[in-house]
Amino acid sequence: MQNRNLSKKDFETLSDFRYQLRRFLRFSEQVTHDHGVTHLQYLTLLHVMGTKGREWATIGELAERLQSHHHGVVSLVSRCEKLGLVYRQQGEKDKRVVEVHLTGEGEKMVALLAGMHRDELLKLQGIFRVPGSLDLP
Repeated sequence: MQNRNLSKKDFETLSDFRYQLRRFLRFSEQVTHDHGVTHLQYLTLLHVMGTKGREWATIGELAERLQSHHHGVVSLVSRCEKLGLVYRQQGEKDKRVVEVHLTGEGEKMVALLAGMHRDELLKLQGIFRVPGSLDLP
């Protein structure tokens, strides 16, 4: 990748993007906390619900989505399990695979929080200026 000089406008755009992103993440931290879960627990539920083509996810898939280590996600899933939001099940086709499923409570929680996150994103629509719009030669 070439080293390019950034203009003042480029720095302003990047700064504004990071500011709006941080505002959204702070919103997420607060709304999840208000509902008794951490933002990482919410993201775990979201990624289980959002797994393409099926209703469960593996620990490895969740680790990739969360950009986290496998052992950290195992602990995170255990905490979600203690809250009654997920359960683990041995894979039917491959017994070595551990499937993470949402419970009924987990489905309710993720639906509620995802709706709130969607509404917040809709409020931000048009505010985000994508760094791809930087003034590049």
